[in-house]
Amino acid sequence: MTSTAHPSDILLHERDARGVHRLTLNSPSTFNTLGEAMLAALQNAFVQVEQDADARLVVLGAAGKAFCAGHNLKEMRAQPELNYYQKLFAQCTRMMLSIQSLPVPVIARVQGVATAAGCQLVAQCDLAVAAQGVQFGVNGIDVGLFCATPSVPLVRNMPAKQAMEMLLTGGFISADEACQRGLINRVAPVSELDAQVNTLVDAILAKPREAVRLGKALFYKQREMGIEAAYQLAGQTMACNMVHEVAQEGVQAFIEKRNPAWKP
Repeated sequence: MTSTAHPSDILLHERDARGVHRLTLNSPSTFNTLGEAMLAALQNAFVQVEQDADARLVVLGAAGKAFCAGHNLKEMRAQPELNYYQKLFAQCTRMMLSIQSLPVPVIARVQGVATAAGCQLVAQCDLAVAAQGVQFGVNGIDVGLFCATPSVPLVRNMPAKQAMEMLLTGGFISADEACQRGLINRVAPVSELDAQVNTLVDAILAKPREAVRLGKALFYKQREMGIEAAYQLAGQTMACNMVHEVAQEGVQAFIEKRNPAWKP
């Protein structure tokens, strides 16, 4: 296990021998808000993951009572200028899109409340597991700020009317409700949160890296297309995947009724 301390230890970064990167938001005193420093630390960490040729997966968690309470409102209030806000939200958007563009899956490990841009962060991850008792909300409307950017991944996770109700009322939903609506994948007792996350980690690590990489890229790209273009891209992706050695070995192993011998 290797560890990297980001500026002021605001973000902890560990990488194990299997290529699993574990990022931990580490500003519990601010409820892990996405201030400028945290956004920059996350962006830097995702660049490191992307540059790691042996990376397999990212687990994104947090320290303290909250997973992430959204943007740092005190920081934002201190600079009431349009230009500053445009730069801040552009910085946040770049970080969120980096999650999607990573060639490896990102799993959110949600141990505490996730609000506004914190809920957005959960929605942006490929998979998410939350502890029982955790609540989710996009409650910027409570301070007169409609959660516009969080609405982007939110409505791509759950039905439109359920997302809109959360955005318009600022109401919170439980982890069980979040799971039912498609915001997260699993709910676990607090004592079993890591075990549930590791179950997903182990399942993904058992699959060939190249197939996972191709699949993640295709999944998000086709979602924004019309159905004909999506099928065309999907067919081309499957053809490229099929000629790759991992699929050739996997199919041969199926035919021979044995476990595939994928290269690490």
